Amino acid sequence: MGKADIHSQTPARLPPRWRRMWLLVISLGLLLCMWQAAQLAREQALSNLQDDAENELRLSAANLNGYLLRYDYLPQMLATREGVQRFLASPDSQDSMPLNMLLDRFRFTAGVSDVYLLNRDGDTIAASNWHRSNTFIGQNYAFRSYYTEAIAGRQGRFYGLGTQSLERGYFFSAPVWLDDTSPDAKPDGVLVIKVLLDEVEESWAEQDAELFVTDSDNIIFMASHPGLRMNALYSLSDEQRRVLRATRRYAMEPLASSGIGVIAPYGLGSQLVSFSQGPLSKGNYLSLTRPIPEFGWQMHILKPLTPVISAQWVAALMAGSLYSLIALGAGIGWQRLRLRREREAFADRERHTLARVRDELEVSVERRTRDLVASNQRLSDEIEERRRAEANLRQTQDELIQAAKLAVLGQLAAGINHELNQPLAAIRAYAENARRFMALARHEKADANLEQIVELTERMADISAQLRQFSRKSSERQETISVQACIDYALRLFQSRLREGNITIIHEWPDETLWVKGDLVRLEQVLVNLIGNALQAMKAEPVPQLTLSASIHHQQVHISVADNGPGIPAEHLGHVFEPFFTTKAPGSGLGLGLSISSRIMDDLGGKLQAANRPEGGACFTITLPHSTLTHVQERSHYA
Repeated sequence: MGKADIHSQTPARLPPRWRRMWLLVISLGLLLCMWQAAQLAREQALSNLQDDAENELRLSAANLNGYLLRYDYLPQMLATREGVQRFLASPDSQDSMPLNMLLDRFRFTAGVSDVYLLNRDGDTIAASNWHRSNTFIGQNYAFRSYYTEAIAGRQGRFYGLGTQSLERGYFFSAPVWLDDTSPDAKPDGVLVIKVLLDEVEESWAEQDAELFVTDSDNIIFMASHPGLRMNALYSLSDEQRRVLRATRRYAMEPLASSGIGVIAPYGLGSQLVSFSQGPLSKGNYLSLTRPIPEFGWQMHILKPLTPVISAQWVAALMAGSLYSLIALGAGIGWQRLRLRREREAFADRERHTLARVRDELEVSVERRTRDLVASNQRLSDEIEERRRAEANLRQTQDELIQAAKLAVLGQLAAGINHELNQPLAAIRAYAENARRFMALARHEKADANLEQIVELTERMADISAQLRQFSRKSSERQETISVQACIDYALRLFQSRLREGNITIIHEWPDETLWVKGDLVRLEQVLVNLIGNALQAMKAEPVPQLTLSASIHHQQVHISVADNGPGIPAEHLGHVFEPFFTTKAPGSGLGLGLSISSRIMDDLGGKLQAANRPEGGACFTITLPHSTLTHVQERSHYA
């Protein structure tokens, strides 16, 4: 083979001009791909951001509406109190201190800011803040709309800055009638309740968004960011400022413009905005608005566009990387093709044997690479399958623990029903008596019956709180637990069964509090399960006796639940903690309670043991590590 033949089989190289053109085309393609990916990512991110903003805005508006409306009935209810009406009838001849203290107690109980009473002329004659330097007593509020509406016989509402406290608040008012039987009777006073809005704004601050509320004049009355409060959403004219100053709603606040500007509309009811000044001037936001018709307000939410920009960059870089890899692969492929043709040209002329060995080597390497890739894939699949199995096992275990807890609640339902029926019957009797006393104008007797009804409803709330506390899911958080308080709480759920069964409870533990480290919810579940089993075992006993003890030995706390029932047969002692093992009648249990309890104690670093007592009956013992902390406080539901 001559030199001419060799050159004829060698691929020709591209001229420099064509190489530069191909480089320019590839670069333009890279930029176009990155730009298109960034645009698609931007639209998707904006759509997701809008959905999140709509959900957050809807929930926040509902929360604000519910927070305020729960106080709507309070002034009307307090206006009917005999003490209020009696003082309003002759304020000059009576000591206002008892009424001031009554209003202060009502303020504390209802969780409002202030409660005060106005006479017919709008002067404050009694207030819950009588002891403060900025007390409302002696101030005239006849200029407030809540006074004019209430003195006209209607319920009033108002929002704005207090003239004395300069605090933002929402005011509810109701007329106070001394004689409402006459057709032309007029109210003799006005009772006003002021509610602060800081609590709602504090909940907004926890969200990854800025929330604010504007009134019909576009004044930002509430905002999660303090720098937005008492600003005008848009610039106000001199006439608008004069009208607002005349209402004294916002005192002498300057009501500066927020500096908001629309970048572009986006979708229905939303737009992209920025601020030329103020605390939010360093970013762009997606803005959505939702009306609150009950108060004539508009609620706004601003979601930062930072996630959108990040999504654009990520999508552009990923698209650019993929494009570069494809271009690099194509270049490498073309280069390999050219080199391969060169090698083949030289191999055909000089080394046929070397070409065959090389081909065999390439085949061997490819086969080994393929086997290695397949092995790696199988290993990855096995790891992923194991991870999914472990996750499913943890989820099944948590669901099984919660199901067992709810099963215990089902067994307690009859007792809880009896606990609730008694106060319900008493409430009905007291309510009927109160109606008769009201008809006879014996208000003291009616008030006494109403106080009994309040005490009974508090008792029912305690019962309901115990059930909610027990049925909650575990947080799997380790904390320091009072053993005595935990046992007492578990016993509360069996109060009805303990009374009906005349069961004697024996406590055996030291005077000082014993502390253990663990999960409070799971430890409560184990104790409730053990106590329930003990009560079930003593059903046939004429003198049932439940013994609860706690002690510490060698830095280990031992908690025992013992009964004087028939005990556990010796052949069953080794199987009581096995799943689905039960000696109860069919339909009375699945045999999972003790198995789950044992697993819970293992997870908490302790253990659960079962034994028969020499004097008769069974004894289950929980062992947990003792905690040396002494400054901890018990959980609030133990108080």
